[in-house]
Amino acid sequence: MGRERIVEKFSKGEKVLVCYLMAGYPDYETSLEAFRTVLKAGADFLEIGFPFSDPIADGITIQMAHEEALKRGTRLKHVLSISSTLRGEFPDIPFFLMTYYNPVFKVGLERFCELAKDSGIDGFIVPDLPPEECWELKRYTQKFGLSLVLLASPTSSERRLKLICEHTDDMTYFVSITGTTGAREKLPIERLKLDIERYRKNCDKPVVVGFGVSNGEQARAIGDFSEGVVVGSALVKLAGERKLQELSQKVQELKSSLKLCLKP
Repeated sequence: MGRERIVEKFSKGEKVLVCYLMAGYPDYETSLEAFRTVLKAGADFLEIGFPFSDPIADGITIQMAHEEALKRGTRLKHVLSISSTLRGEFPDIPFFLMTYYNPVFKVGLERFCELAKDSGIDGFIVPDLPPEECWELKRYTQKFGLSLVLLASPTSSERRLKLICEHTDDMTYFVSITGTTGAREKLPIERLKLDIERYRKNCDKPVVVGFGVSNGEQARAIGDFSEGVVVGSALVKLAGERKLQELSQKVQELKSSLKLCLKP
């Protein structure tokens, strides 16, 4: 399957909910159950966080999750084990591995892609990999039928948006604000709407918006002009506190709100 899962999900024309959680946080078993929880509650895409020692794009909540997962000994084999286990239970949901470039480089690009493919991963989101430098990794993602998702931001020029569009595979991850991840009470919705309009003038690939999205109201507002939203910190916090029932309720709230969005 691989990339086909992603394409098929977008082809349905529904607004998508991308849920991010950290592998191994607060521990392996709880994180596995947290992933199951969000999938059962309505997540359309799963983003599996790979713990790393220097997560420069992440805010305090996810930084702490990286740190704790590493302290508990979470390594590549554990991340892949989670993916493989979940793939057997949820065969139709696209899985993205959210990883910084260093772990990929350390393992070896071809080997990393092969291992990810074999464990049921459909694609990568690599926040510190710019489009100008993605060609080497993309050689192997293409070889193994994996999707490489690039990030765009409010500061991306039209020229850069075109470059991102050229290299991102099945969607673009649009960062809502400059800075790091983290739940926020308010987001610049009107400015974001203009940003996405500018994106669409330069790219026809689906776009999901992340960084700061934490509740149904925000999800609905953003879903009106994008293909969906990415939610991370708000979910990671609940998983870290082992509040799996509240985690399920949060995902249901977000998914219900997206169903109310304007249709394209």
